[in-house]
Amino acid sequence: MSASPVKPSAQPSAQPSAKPTVTEREARQVAEAAREQGWRKPSFAKELFLGRFRLDLIHPHPLPPTEDAQRGEEFLAKLRDFCETKIDAARIEREARIPDEVVNGLKELGALGMKIDTKYGGLGLTQVYYNKALALVGSANPALGALLSAHQSIGVPQPLKLFGTQEQKDEFLPRCARTDISAFLLTEPDVGSDPARLATSAVPDGDDYVLDGVKLWTTNGVVADLLVVMARVPKSEGHKGGITAFVVETASEGVTVEHRNAFMGLRGLENGVTRFHQVRVPAANRIGPEGSGLKIALTTLNTGRLSLPAMCVGAGKWCLKIAREWSAVREQWGKPVALHEAVGAKISFIAATTFALEAVLDLSSQMADENRNDIRIEAALAKLYGSEMAWLMADELVQIRGGRGFETAESLAARGERAVPAEQVLRDLRINRIFEGSTEIMHLLIAREAVDAHLTVAGDLIDPDKSLSDKAKAGANAGVFYAKWLPKLVTGAGQLPRSYAEFKHEVDLSPHLRYVERSARKLARSTFYAMSRWQGRMETKQGFLGRIVDIGAELFAMSAACVRAELLRAQGENGREAYQLADAFCRQARVRVEELFGRLWTNTDDVDRAVVKGVLAGTYTWLEEGVVDLSGEGPWIADATPGPAKQENVHRPIR
Repeated sequence: MSASPVKPSAQPSAQPSAKPTVTEREARQVAEAAREQGWRKPSFAKELFLGRFRLDLIHPHPLPPTEDAQRGEEFLAKLRDFCETKIDAARIEREARIPDEVVNGLKELGALGMKIDTKYGGLGLTQVYYNKALALVGSANPALGALLSAHQSIGVPQPLKLFGTQEQKDEFLPRCARTDISAFLLTEPDVGSDPARLATSAVPDGDDYVLDGVKLWTTNGVVADLLVVMARVPKSEGHKGGITAFVVETASEGVTVEHRNAFMGLRGLENGVTRFHQVRVPAANRIGPEGSGLKIALTTLNTGRLSLPAMCVGAGKWCLKIAREWSAVREQWGKPVALHEAVGAKISFIAATTFALEAVLDLSSQMADENRNDIRIEAALAKLYGSEMAWLMADELVQIRGGRGFETAESLAARGERAVPAEQVLRDLRINRIFEGSTEIMHLLIAREAVDAHLTVAGDLIDPDKSLSDKAKAGANAGVFYAKWLPKLVTGAGQLPRSYAEFKHEVDLSPHLRYVERSARKLARSTFYAMSRWQGRMETKQGFLGRIVDIGAELFAMSAACVRAELLRAQGENGREAYQLADAFCRQARVRVEELFGRLWTNTDDVDRAVVKGVLAGTYTWLEEGVVDLSGEGPWIADATPGPAKQENVHRPIR
């Protein structure tokens, strides 16, 4: 049944605006205004990028209170039983849909309210145990993990927890905790990581706003009861305007889910295209003031991003289990394939990297729970590193499995072998490098935070719009800052052979921590040199910035792995084995770091830019000859002109 347009009692004070036309500079200004400006709490990762290895901020490893851990473990036990007895992953893959009874079973368990306070009917789990739950559910089926994550990591509960009024919390959180599924709607057909061009409008009209526009890739949108919608409020008398967040009832007149999207992986994902036509939303449903929508979105993602690496950790654990079991029974040339060095190196990589990813996740999550540190960079690094490394681990597992890795689980079972869905895991994990900020966007986001201290003191020097007096003042401030900062990058604890001796046991991890300290200073020196060299053009050097961030990610992971190993040793829980895994990971990471440092200055960036210009100019079209293009006809980007729905409403609430 198609949704019909509403007939408002009064015409909105302004008509829906066309898609904004913005310059690159204007787009950057919008993004800059949305980011959290201050640093009121310490940040391990921020200090790392500044060349200061603040081990004291993460060691000793923080731990959850006993009662939080007990409550979390009790829920995990119930959730594990549900995953093992009630979830048919093969059916979800085959039918490309999560059965309603599975979703309802999760509702009964309270899984919709894992992060919602108990006073609103939720479970009140810590970030640590919420992530453990996502890893568990995600291992049963990643689409289920995505459903739960989108619902409470970025959907209605988290923005209301951070920015909602008490009335909004009282009205919506009990629903989200037990019955109602929520979704987060920001992306549009022609707007991804450039929100300055957001076209969906919210026009004030009395005590309401009237929404018009189209949203794309609305995870949970097909089944959601409640939506967080980002829309542009036009500036007018009494209205500041700007991108603003709203809670919208999906059952509202004029809301139409026009299409359920299908993907190469996550086949059970309820992701669609949602159209808003003259949808009336009470002003009481606005989250925060007008113009604060992007800030709300970015702040929500500071911890919301941790849900994705949680599922990457779960995938790594599964990859390790399958690699171990398979490579022990599969023989080639008279011995198990695991004992052949080429395969063994892959298994070592999977084991060591899984240990490090879990270390990064648990450390970041516990810091989020304690709320003593600013973890915006740590969470972003966890998302970036987790998504990239999980994809590599799944790819290595497919290679270890050989032809069986490429064969579907259904086909394997049909011919009498164990149904190992290795190829499915590879497909399911691929989206994580795009979800919640692509790898390329994460590089830029993290790089911006990493150089914040430099831009704070010297940004006006490279800003073409600043006056000579502003530049002179900035030069004086920069001189003071760098006079104190630069000498500290020359020497440090990493050059003292007895530093970090508390990490020296049967396996000695102290050399790795000394390496991290030295490399952090080298990273800071490299960043300073690049800023001095390129100045205002620094933001265009995305290849360089990406490598800077990747080095920081490796150093953060090394630090987390060593700290986790020491924690496990002190607790007597597989401490010796943890030290071995941390040592292996750090040795592997150091090889990658050295390569990245080399590529900071020896790379093909300039050549690549020249080739790209040639490709866009049609210089190499002759290279495209000799193939058949199967992509079909149609526009590259679908029309998203506001207006009434022309397609059937495929919204499917689960009851």
